[in-house]
Amino acid sequence: MRRPPRAALRFLLLLLLLLLLLPPVPQAAKKPTLCKQCRELVDKFKKGMVDTAKKNFGGGNTAWEEKTLSKYEFSEIRLMEIVESLCESSDFECNRMLEEQEEHLEAWWLQLKNEHPDLFEWFCVETLKVCCSPGTYGPDCRACQGGSERPCSGNGHCSGDGSRQGDGSCQCHVGYQGALCTDCVDGYFSSLRNQTHSVCTACDESCKTCSGPTSRDCGECEVGWTLEEDACVECDSTCVGCTGDGPGRCKECIPGYTQDSGECTDIDECSQAEKACARKNENCYNTPGSYVCVCPEGFEETDDACVPTAQGEGAEGSPTQPPSREEL
Repeated sequence: MRRPPRAALRFLLLLLLLLLLLPPVPQAAKKPTLCKQCRELVDKFKKGMVDTAKKNFGGGNTAWEEKTLSKYEFSEIRLMEIVESLCESSDFECNRMLEEQEEHLEAWWLQLKNEHPDLFEWFCVETLKVCCSPGTYGPDCRACQGGSERPCSGNGHCSGDGSRQGDGSCQCHVGYQGALCTDCVDGYFSSLRNQTHSVCTACDESCKTCSGPTSRDCGECEVGWTLEEDACVECDSTCVGCTGDGPGRCKECIPGYTQDSGECTDIDECSQAEKACARKNENCYNTPGSYVCVCPEGFEETDDACVPTAQGEGAEGSPTQPPSREEL
């Protein structure tokens, strides 16, 4: 079989490389659910009602205005003004739903508004059946966990709440757990609990678990704290675990510190026999728990050494001031 010419192979390889280097095609924005579209359309309709309320009236013959206004309030003219302002010309989904459901909105406005004053409930829940009432979820609009009045005991969000989706399970707020979000997680305690309400309040920062708000109410101390005289006290910043307050009560020292005379003290890496800074001409400066390596003034850094700059030649070995605390 005849092989393709090299020029063609090079072209194919170049084309493949260009395809690999091209940025990924951005995904199209997620299409809003029918419930969300319906809810937004209703919100815009309500705004249109507010914007057109008592439009073009104000001052003059009050009796005439009231008579004329009452006619305008329920008129087709006002309905058309509201409908015309509902959707932006570029909002395809809004315009499509409006086109498909305009007769329903007209029927509600002219005939059903008094009997069904809640447009969202009548239009989105009962007529189109794309949403559910608050506190209910799923295809059959079942009550959320904990009931539709206070889903998840008021301490969480019901999955699918107000939509035809979700499973009704509770997604608890911070500090709560359990099927109905009535239990407290570690770091919180129950400050109120009865047949209808459960309130979890944060423990003191020293407590991992607690029965009240202070450091003396801890059941278990948080990491970095220890129990002393019935209260959790904070370990020294140089400690890894401790038996009490202060650097002399550390179980172990953090890196850069060592036990000396019963306390965790800073290791001076720059004074040890083995040089901490490996590059030639480099100065070592000790810092709390660590150290820094800096080229002297008149020198510049390379991978292997500090070398004199053109202006600093002959300055090798000259004393320099250590860097300021800000520079460290």
